[in-house]
Amino acid sequence: MFSTLKSLRALSDPTRLRIVALLEKDELSVNELQEITRMGQSRISTHLGLLLDSGLVQARREGKRTFYKLNAQANGAAAEFIQLATRGAKELAEHGSDQINLKRILNRRREQAQVYFNQIAGRFDRVYGPGRSWQAFGHLLLRILPPLVVADLGSGEGLLSELLARRCKKVIAVDNSEKIVAFGVAKAKKNHLKNLEFRLGDLQNPPVEPESVDLVVLSQALHHAEEPARALASAYKMLKPGGQILILDLAKHNFQRARELYGDRWLGFAESDLHRWLEEAGFKKIEINVVAREEQPPHFETVLAGGQKGSTPS
Repeated sequence: MFSTLKSLRALSDPTRLRIVALLEKDELSVNELQEITRMGQSRISTHLGLLLDSGLVQARREGKRTFYKLNAQANGAAAEFIQLATRGAKELAEHGSDQINLKRILNRRREQAQVYFNQIAGRFDRVYGPGRSWQAFGHLLLRILPPLVVADLGSGEGLLSELLARRCKKVIAVDNSEKIVAFGVAKAKKNHLKNLEFRLGDLQNPPVEPESVDLVVLSQALHHAEEPARALASAYKMLKPGGQILILDLAKHNFQRARELYGDRWLGFAESDLHRWLEEAGFKKIEINVVAREEQPPHFETVLAGGQKGSTPS
């Protein structure tokens, strides 16, 4: 039976308003709500329990997962409460990022290949098989690469650049440390990698000609940038029409010592911020996913983000 008092209590918390607004678009699991809101499982479950008890939300089981949605039978006062909740959620500071993350989650659902990947994720490190290693997989994937021109921004000593240079047409490694660039140049010469070029430069304004590369890579580099949005805009300019950007970086975290230990300017990034910056730079076909989670504290998560420059020349 619908209870006005229970509904008022259920909707008195901003987090529950956020959840109601998210469930307006589609049913979602606890894990999906976690990924969208960046809140813990127990906190999400507690809020869902109160919404269920108030009769504003329904649940259904599918295998081991439970999906939640707004009560389809809600009418009268209950329907009015739901409408007020969704309107109120739009006034919250988190609403914009929630909607971006929701769109990303729903798009990912539609991609069956990604669904399959999510199902098998994590098994590789737990099940031993002779000859199975990330090193071997990496070399296999390198063979698939076409002869691209690649810019590795924030390359460090060039471990990734060196691997890419063994397959790509040309690799431009950019770093802001004179010593690291000198080390990279010497190592490339020692390994006879004539197609690997190191350049001294800044992420915000890399010394790479406009529309000259097929692929831009930022591997654990963006969190060192003073202005990440500007770095992505610069990456867009150097790409040829149809070129792509790939970013590997940390998801937003609260490990403050990273600034002292690793010189990080940013404590990772929210997926919604990466999506917004890529979109503002001009990228299309943006995809962002968490691809790794460390089991040891502080439980860093790695995000893979990608986008494509339009095929029409700028």
